Amino acid sequence: MGRWWTLLAVCLGTFMLLVDVTIVNVALPAIEEDLGSAFEDLQWVIDAYALTLAAALLAGGSLADLLGRRRIYVIGVVLFTFASLLCGLAGSPLMLNLARGLQGVGAGLMFACSLALLANTYRGKDRGTAFGIWGATTGAAVAIGPLAGGILTDLIGWEAIFFVNLPIGVLVVALTLRYVAESRNEHAGGIDVLGLVLFSAALAALVFGLIRGNDEGFTSPLILTLLIGSAVLLVAFVFVQRTAKYPTFDLSLFRVPTFVGGLIAAFVLSAAMFACFLYLTLYMQNQLGYTALEAGVRFLPISLLSFVVAPISGKLAERLGVRWFIGAGLLFVAGALFSFSGLDVGDDWTALLPGMILGGIGIGMVNAPLATTAVGVVEPQRAGVASGINSTARQVGIATGTAVYGAIAAGVIDGRAPEFAQAVGGRIPQGVEGSFSDFILFGAYEQLGERAIEPGRAAFIAGLDQLLVVGSVVALVGAVLCFVLIRPRDFVDHA
Repeated sequence: MGRWWTLLAVCLGTFMLLVDVTIVNVALPAIEEDLGSAFEDLQWVIDAYALTLAAALLAGGSLADLLGRRRIYVIGVVLFTFASLLCGLAGSPLMLNLARGLQGVGAGLMFACSLALLANTYRGKDRGTAFGIWGATTGAAVAIGPLAGGILTDLIGWEAIFFVNLPIGVLVVALTLRYVAESRNEHAGGIDVLGLVLFSAALAALVFGLIRGNDEGFTSPLILTLLIGSAVLLVAFVFVQRTAKYPTFDLSLFRVPTFVGGLIAAFVLSAAMFACFLYLTLYMQNQLGYTALEAGVRFLPISLLSFVVAPISGKLAERLGVRWFIGAGLLFVAGALFSFSGLDVGDDWTALLPGMILGGIGIGMVNAPLATTAVGVVEPQRAGVASGINSTARQVGIATGTAVYGAIAAGVIDGRAPEFAQAVGGRIPQGVEGSFSDFILFGAYEQLGERAIEPGRAAFIAGLDQLLVVGSVVALVGAVLCFVLIRPRDFVDHA
């Protein structure tokens, strides 16, 4: 019976950390209003978590092998729970984003250990059952996030989306200490500290440059330094991986086309689809006037469809081939994003419904087979490393996608400032000139009265349309690459 308590401890922790990827979206307008956040602050609420989760995920596996998987898992849960408390108590955007970064560190340590703990506890058919339940938990967490965020934000306040983690975290620690057996890799090597620093710094510089690009100017010395510096750091990271005794990334995996295809799929799904949820949320709440709960309910079609389709596609992909499901799923995603574009000023949320149906199907078609491409092309002893790199690609996709979309939207909206000014009487309100995109994205233009509604919403939709078209192109290119790269002959027989 103790083994199933282990499963509960791991699944509860995984559910908690993955819910925090999506639960925060519908709470962002409330956070903006309460803390006086700028748009870039809201981007960092998402990106601080995704970036630190990605970095800690890479380090977590090595630390767990050296120091013990249960120990690192508990440390991760404690960090995550404490950071959740700090998030809920945050009185400024800076404090919230720093706490979100710490939360991501805890989440990365937890995520890195979760499957290893189950693999050490279960054998044979029981292991398959445990992995299946864990997989269903990951799908449920992503699906329930927007609705849970809406309920907690409307009924209690945005702080509740973080405070709800406190009792769950305490329970997970208690269950882990009581029932989970310690395990480690007796032959584990060292930790690639230099590689982790270079990788984390490169991503942080890239995201910071993209987020600040519109305000500073993409040709400004600061932004050019950040973007060029990011490229240099990535080159240095690759060089270190080629020479390090215990590299963070096993570069030999990148010689397997199917593994590369899986990385592209993970990155593209997050960068193109999941990153757009922030902007769809701002549309529903700040433009259409829905509450957090009402917005969360309206995300249910995409959430529920992805949850239902995933296990079906997982089973069919085993017989028909993962290439067709991942490639076709990304085509559905491309269609969904293109369907979201082309909104009119007078449209309601129902204009998004066809895209949500396509997107839910596409996400479900990609998610389940994607795990197979991560671990199915390597021998079992390297499955953890391969899975970790694939999960890192997901988080990097969310972080970079959120930043790129923000740069596109803000740039387009800022370009509509003269048109808006003319529509409302010849000038933009005092104090808005330097933050016109924030003024539009947060729906503050409604304070100017009826005459500002149509031009304000038109400016927002122009920015939204542009980022969605870019996202659809990215998803389309990703689909083509996956059709080409993912090959049946690359899979290893694990019988």
